[in-house]
Amino acid sequence: MIKETVASRQEGKVQKARAKRCWGGKGFTLVELLVIISIISVLMGILLPVLVNARRQGRAVLGMSNQRQIAGVVNCFAFDNDDRYPESVATIGFGNHWNWQEPMMMTACMGRSPQIHRSMSAYLRSYIADASIMFCPNAPRKYKYFQEAWNAGDDWDNPETAPMQDPVMGTYCFYWNYVGFLGGRRGVFKGPWNPSVGRGQSKLLISDYFGYGHWRSPNAYGSCERFNGASVVSETWVSSAYWSRLAPDGDIRLDTLKIKLHAGYTDGHVESYSASEVVPMKVSIASDGSVPYPDGVGPGVIYLPINGLR
Repeated sequence: MIKETVASRQEGKVQKARAKRCWGGKGFTLVELLVIISIISVLMGILLPVLVNARRQGRAVLGMSNQRQIAGVVNCFAFDNDDRYPESVATIGFGNHWNWQEPMMMTACMGRSPQIHRSMSAYLRSYIADASIMFCPNAPRKYKYFQEAWNAGDDWDNPETAPMQDPVMGTYCFYWNYVGFLGGRRGVFKGPWNPSVGRGQSKLLISDYFGYGHWRSPNAYGSCERFNGASVVSETWVSSAYWSRLAPDGDIRLDTLKIKLHAGYTDGHVESYSASEVVPMKVSIASDGSVPYPDGVGPGVIYLPINGLR
């Protein structure tokens, strides 16, 4: 027993001696800890932008998926309704006395007539139950009552402002049966009436919002997609938040914007485009698209992907 105890003690001393040789008889020094922390900080600095970019790309893929689904849904609607897309709800007024509003409108203040709905969901709710499909995932924040407004359809009335029947604006632009002012040789933009796309119609169904001079952000660019130098324009009682950046002294230079946008077409495909691949369209105060809102008033300029005019 005594021999075993002595042997155990000797073995313990050997193990301690080995540990002492391996570790130098001490823990990490302050300098060593600082070196390790520096290495970890450098690695985090390298990885964090990669992770942020991957997350942004993931949201971009989701946004393209949303647009692809919306294009498919309105084509299904046309198939079920005599080859005709839904009426645009981006209007204000009644009967023969009405004009266009920004194409982001999802619920108008009123319908143009008893036969025309004021809400997009009144046409499409049976095809789309989850309203998040109608929202750009790269936009900063969603309108507080986005799903509730979608569910209510023509009966929507913001509970915080009732009984005003407030409109609802989204973060995508919807172009089916929409008309806008282009000016010059281009004249008037006419969104598609049906999947066949007859003479004079555009094939453009939907795009990310990208514009300039909206009443919520005067003298500034705006988009649902984040871009360099942009800050958040907060949501309101009728709309979601979006990204915006001032253009000093009204100096509009699209080539300074680093932004990747997306648009969906009647054949169901979705494609990307940049700020340099757009054409300006103004919202019209005439139903035929011939008279734009004055500069500095109303919805401002909406930038269309140039491929939407070909």
